[in-house]
Amino acid sequence: MKRTILLIILAALILPCRASSLPDGAASVQQQFLGTWKLLTYIREEVPSGARSDVMGPHPSGYINYGRDGRMMVIITGSDRKKPAGSVATPEEAQALLRSLLAYAGTYTLDPAAKTVTHHVEISWDQSRNGESHVRTYTLEGDHLTLTTEPSTDPASGKKTVRTLLWERYKSE
Repeated sequence: MKRTILLIILAALILPCRASSLPDGAASVQQQFLGTWKLLTYIREEVPSGARSDVMGPHPSGYINYGRDGRMMVIITGSDRKKPAGSVATPEEAQALLRSLLAYAGTYTLDPAAKTVTHHVEISWDQSRNGESHVRTYTLEGDHLTLTTEPSTDPASGKKTVRTLLWERYKSE
């Protein structure tokens, strides 16, 4: 009985120390990332020309969510998607809808010192990203989060690009 009480007291003293062992800045960044963000813009910049263009049209839609459990999900759809004419999409309609979609989920890790977040992809809409880790540089400014990819081959254009996504913290109404 005394041993159980001693273990409970030790756990009560040690657990808060363990939770606060993250540097204040790291814990603060983690807290700022949590929740749902709504996509505002998605821009690609070609390397080395610097030519800029919209990745999924001028008005893409999307959400990204970072959870306390270390999991993340993202879904992005392109501008001007068309609802299928019937209750089931034709092969052509389905293909057009898939071409204007990006979605994946997995875990994430933050590196506040490097100002990066890494998405560890476990599942993706087209299977091509499964098992990959995608490093994004981030900037947090108030209710805005900017994620920037490393230079890489753009799957849509085949050109080397840097893609920048601007998100706004989602506020329920």
